[in-house]
Amino acid sequence: MTRPFNFSAGPAALPEEVLQQAASEMLDWHGSGMGVMEMSHRGKEFISIAQQAEADLRALLAVPTSHKILFMQGGALAENAILPMNLSRAGRTDYVITGSWSQKSAKEARKYSDVHIAASNEADRHTRLPAPGSWQLSDDASYVHVCSNETIHGVEMHELPDLAALGSRAPLVIDCSSHILSRGIDWSRVGVAYGGAQKNIGPSGLTLIIVREDLLGHALPITPSAFDYRIVADNESMYNTPPTYAWYIAGLVFQWIQRQTEVTPAGPVSGLAAMEARAIAKSSLVYDFVDGSGFYFNQVARDCRSRMNIPFFLHDESLNDAFLSGAKAAGLLQLKGHKSVGGMRASIYNAMPMAGVQALVDYMKHFATTHG
Repeated sequence: MTRPFNFSAGPAALPEEVLQQAASEMLDWHGSGMGVMEMSHRGKEFISIAQQAEADLRALLAVPTSHKILFMQGGALAENAILPMNLSRAGRTDYVITGSWSQKSAKEARKYSDVHIAASNEADRHTRLPAPGSWQLSDDASYVHVCSNETIHGVEMHELPDLAALGSRAPLVIDCSSHILSRGIDWSRVGVAYGGAQKNIGPSGLTLIIVREDLLGHALPITPSAFDYRIVADNESMYNTPPTYAWYIAGLVFQWIQRQTEVTPAGPVSGLAAMEARAIAKSSLVYDFVDGSGFYFNQVARDCRSRMNIPFFLHDESLNDAFLSGAKAAGLLQLKGHKSVGGMRASIYNAMPMAGVQALVDYMKHFATTHG
């Protein structure tokens, strides 16, 4: 059976190879007589799965020993509260608004800290990024928060800001949920990186937090023990029962990424470099077609267009329903844009093959020809 191409923004498509491996191990993981969902999180079988997954993620992202990797629950939305509970010290926090998700982050953080909006692109309808040189950073901020890829509005920071160069001593915190593992991270600039797993890593329910060790141990007294980064780190993410199956699937995805290769003009690359090369090629194919079509358009400034989430619109919005109906019939799923912005959105995470992106562009060409 040929599977359709799923362009959902999350929970999103997983690599078919990973799904097949998980299916083959569903009833019996490596001769243990148990499926992973049935294992104790403290048993030797799952401990081996967890340790391998963490080691593979650390290698893929080149996470330095100065940073701890935590496997937690709640998604990025819960982290919007858990983060200021751990880092704000009930003081000032700086937030840069670049779209819906950074707005949600700032709103939640106001319950636990004195939030200062250092910059915002709301006046530009979240279609471009405020230049770091224009940010009004606080002298006493506990941290500076950015969403480095806005899933809904399709805005991405292709380079993280250097806060030290901007005169801030605060650690940079990035919500990288929707583009983690599609490119590297400059850890010299990052204090905390966090993200929900359900876009580029695995099933919903798992949240990854990569936190610099010196930032541990400052949780507010109201912080639940299971959400205290220091306690979670000291217990190797096993203080409470973690989302074991999601952690296992994430580990399979990490191994899948390690096996990927891509040929680029500079030569063959593998692993995370292959993912970035593919992301550039896939997104460029869509953007180049949209820009030259005369039938579709994208509103985001070219220098900050997301490689993962591509919102686009039909000039004639009365054709939206026909477009979506035809796309579904063609095996192209979940293309409807977020309700807050309308239009269409193609999320082309790591698991989306180039064949799926080409099929989308071919359909868009055909639809434009027959309805133009």
